[in-house]
Amino acid sequence: MRIEDIKDISALSKEDRMKYDEAIKIYRDNLVTEAYARNEGRAEGRAEEKLDNARNAKRLGLSPDVIARITGLSLDEINAI
Repeated sequence: MRIEDIKDISALSKEDRMKYDEAIKIYRDNLVTEAYARNEGRAEGRAEEKLDNARNAKRLGLSPDVIARITGLSLDEINAI
């Protein structure tokens, strides 16, 4: 039985309905997990981009205060670069 093939959920036997419900739960869990992973990846990418921008600004000779205002990083983070 494939979820995509089910046209009338109410016509399912009790056993098939339980299988269907479990399959839907797993499907939804997978969607949430994938969405979370995408969001985490974006957040990590943004953090790395901030660090790259700070490194570049530091190479150009900008002061740590200015870099902090531009990137949103703390002075400790900038000084650690």
